[in-house]
Formats: sequence, C-alpha cells, structure tokens
Amino acid sequence: MNKNLITTILIGCFMFAEVNASAQMIKTSVPVRPEGQQDVLALACEPIPTVRVAFIGLGMRGPGAVEAMTYIPGVEIVALCDVLEANTKKVNEMLVKRGFPKAKEFYGDTTVWRKVTALKDVDLIYVATDWLHHATIGVQAMKDGKHVAIEVPSATSLDEIWALINTSEQTRKHCMMLENCVYDFFELTTLNMVQQGLLGEVFHGEGAYIHCLQSYWPKYWNNWRLDFNRKHRGDVYPTHGLGPICQAMNIHRGDKLNYLVSMDTRPISNPAYIKDKTGEDAKDFRNGEQTMTMIYTEKQKSILIEHNIASPRPYSRMYQLTGTKGFANKYPVEGLAIDKKDIGGDVAPKSIEDFSAHNFMPEKVKEDLMNKYKNPIAIDIEDLAKEVGGHGGMDFILNYRLIHCLQKGLPLDMDVYDLAEWCCLIPLSEISLDNNSMPVEIPDFTRGGWNKLNGLTFAK
Repeated sequence: MNKNLITTILIGCFMFAEVNASAQMIKTSVPVRPEGQQDVLALACEPIPTVRVAFIGLGMRGPGAVEAMTYIPGVEIVALCDVLEANTKKVNEMLVKRGFPKAKEFYGDTTVWRKVTALKDVDLIYVATDWLHHATIGVQAMKDGKHVAIEVPSATSLDEIWALINTSEQTRKHCMMLENCVYDFFELTTLNMVQQGLLGEVFHGEGAYIHCLQSYWPKYWNNWRLDFNRKHRGDVYPTHGLGPICQAMNIHRGDKLNYLVSMDTRPISNPAYIKDKTGEDAKDFRNGEQTMTMIYTEKQKSILIEHNIASPRPYSRMYQLTGTKGFANKYPVEGLAIDKKDIGGDVAPKSIEDFSAHNFMPEKVKEDLMNKYKNPIAIDIEDLAKEVGGHGGMDFILNYRLIHCLQKGLPLDMDVYDLAEWCCLIPLSEISLDNNSMPVEIPDFTRGGWNKLNGLTFAK
C-alpha cells in the first residue's frame, strides 16, 4: 500500500478518535467576561483595621461563628439576622455575656436579610443560611459594597456560580467560601509537606463526605437539607473532601480541573427514613446512597470524591494524597508513608529502625514530622484555636485568617474561583449521572487565568 495513503488513513483515524472522544463529553459553556471586567486572582483590597461584621443565618453554624469572632481582636459585630426571633436573641445574649454590646437584630421572614446587606456600617457579610439563599445573599452583599463570606456549599448551580464570580469581578469585593476543612491541622501540615517537596509530586488525591445524617435531619429548619437531597442526584456536598485536595494540587494556580465522571447507587436508607417517619413512600428521592466522582486535571492528575450521608458508617473525609515520594492518609487511620532515607536524620535518626513507604511510619516519627512541618499560619494560634474549638479548632483558624487578611489588606486564602471549582460538582455530577455517567467538562472559571499564579500561598 502507498506510504502516503497509509499516513493519510492513520491521520484520519486519529482525527476521528479525537472527534469521537470529544463527542462523548458533555460540554459546558463559559460566558464571555464583560468588557472592562478583570479577574480577582490574588485580589487585595484596602486594609480594614476594625472589621464590622453582620451575620445572616443563626441556626446550626452561625452561632459558633459569632462566638469565635469574639475571640479575634479588631472585630465589631454589628448585626444579627435570622428567620427566627429566638435564634437572633439567643446569640445576642451570648454577645452580652462575652462582654460585647448588643448587635442590631433582624428577624421575621426569609427576605429580612435584605435590610442587613444594605446597612452602611458593615464591611463583611457572613452567610450561614440554608443553601438555597447562599448565592442570592452573596451577590446582593457585594452589590451593596460588602465583602462576603458564605458557608458551604456557597452555590448549587452553574448560574449561581457565575453570578458570584461576575459580581466579585465587577465590584472588586472578596467572595470567599467558608470551607473549614482546609484548616484542619492534619490538612494544613500535609499541605506544607507538599509545598516543601516532602511527598514529591502529588498526582492523585481522594476526599469524601461520609457522615450519616439521619439523626440530624430534624434539626434543619423547614426540612431544607433533606428536601434538597430528595430533589437532587449527585454529590451535593463535595467541598469538604475536594477543597484540601485542590489546594495540594494548586488548582487554578498552575493546574485546572478538566472533566468529571460520576456514578451512584440507588437511594435506599433516606427513602426508608422518610417512610418510617411520615409513612410517605418517597419514590422520587434522587440522591443515591453512595456517589463517586472521578476528576481529571490539565496536568494529568486524578481525584476521587465520595458522598454518603445515608449509611451507618464512621465519619470520614478520606483525605488521601499520593505523591511520587510519599503518601498521607487521614481516615480511617491517620498516617504517613515515606521512606526513611527521604525524611532526614533530625526526625528519623539512625537509632530508629529502618522503615519504608510500604507501611505507615512509626508513630513517634510521624509525630516529630508533623511538628517539624506545622503550617506557619497555624503555629501562633494553635492553642487558642483548640481552646475556642469549632470542629477541633479549624473553624477558629478559618475565621482568624479571614479577619487577619481583611485587616491587613491581603489576598484571602481562598477566592471566588475556589468556591466555583469546589461547588461545581453539585450541578455537574448530577448532569453526568442523568446521562449514564458520561464525562462532563468542568469550566475554566478563571476564563484563562488558571496558570497565572505559581502555586498556593497564604499571605502573611
């Protein structure tokens, strides 16, 4: 056969394979950035020596955040808002007991928050409502000239995500998701290990939210969380597992998420719960018993994220980092696997028996290594964080870092693109599942800026 003909056939086959692969992926659109609008990568705003904060949502998460803020110098709590009067007054009583003046109170219905974002004497709106109000309040807060911090997940649809991005870019206001798990001590320390090269190149990560919520369902106002799971298939709570992995992989700071594939099982336990409590046969319940989402990045790395809030299993966020020189694992057993020769004699002297990455290192070596690589942002406040509490102290570090950066006029640790990337699994995993687990493209929420920053840094 003619050599040129063979080459032409091979090229044609390759092009067909590329087109066919592309045809097998569900594409997502990226809206054009309006003229004159710029990204907010490494956004730094004017310093705010005393940060005036208004809290919207005082149910399960809000009160703890308010109390944590009372331990941070340079914070003024201006306003408290909730649908329920009792919630608002209870938190105000706590403020008085802590030696703070009463804050302005707003309560009564699901629209009263609008009065809060319009206040003139507020710098930061802190949102801890039900998920359905997160993005709407966030957008309006920025339009009203406020920075905004929004509980997880901050958005549940692509429209909400793009609204938050565009509003942050237009107003030049910070929009940060309150993802606390990136501040847990093991995650912070192993992130520092990654940044110092101890684990080599991290090429695979695993995270999850595995937490049976059946004992919690009655605590959610107006049954909003169970209702959301009933209406939506997919990973509806991905950020606790995904956030720390993305930070370790420098997502939108040198790499980006390209596409995902999701699979799930049929829903079992939660429909049974509804049947047991109400007698209703919830045949329309959509959220699967177990959901798994695989993600592929531009730099050819992989991520696995799992979601299960229905089954009787021990709590787990998994959190695994696999690198070319080592491995970190938090659940169900916290451990590090690194060859002794790669650690250094100050932590693993000759008197310590030899060990390799085939097993977790001895506990004493792990403890010494964790102390050596403590993340600098946590060292000075570790004791206070553990004293104040909030999921072991990580909530306090989250709030401390937020206020510190606003006071100093520094870029925040997490930006609106982190919010977008970590929340987008909610709509995109649902799309994949509703289309027989087809791959779904993950938008570049930076609109071309994913490689402008050289790795994740915490401003000092």
